[in-house]
Amino acid sequence: MRVMWIGLAGAFGAIARYGLDGWIARARPGAFPWGTLAVNVAGSFALGLVFALTTERFIVNPTVRAAVMIGFLGAFTTFSTFSLETMRLLEDGAVGIALTNISASVGAALAAVYAGTWLGRAL
Repeated sequence: MRVMWIGLAGAFGAIARYGLDGWIARARPGAFPWGTLAVNVAGSFALGLVFALTTERFIVNPTVRAAVMIGFLGAFTTFSTFSLETMRLLEDGAVGIALTNISASVGAALAAVYAGTWLGRAL
């Protein structure tokens, strides 16, 4: 039963990622993958927040926690797309943009997961 809930939540996470990434890409066209950066940073923040709230603050059904963390947020964030976009930037000779993407993605995502965890613990 847990696998079914993870899969269902994952479907919603993937749809949410598609929608947010597309919206940002239309709002900020260009070579830099702003949509992927935004979903990964937002997802990292949410994962830290949900982790702290559901493991340290509140007793949450493990199936619900898995559906949200593994299913929804796992499908919402996208390391593979980040990797592909970075590789394509490098192949296109946009080394500076690729390095900026790497630095911004890793740095901002780590800061976001920390901030989410901090907020969850503070609540």
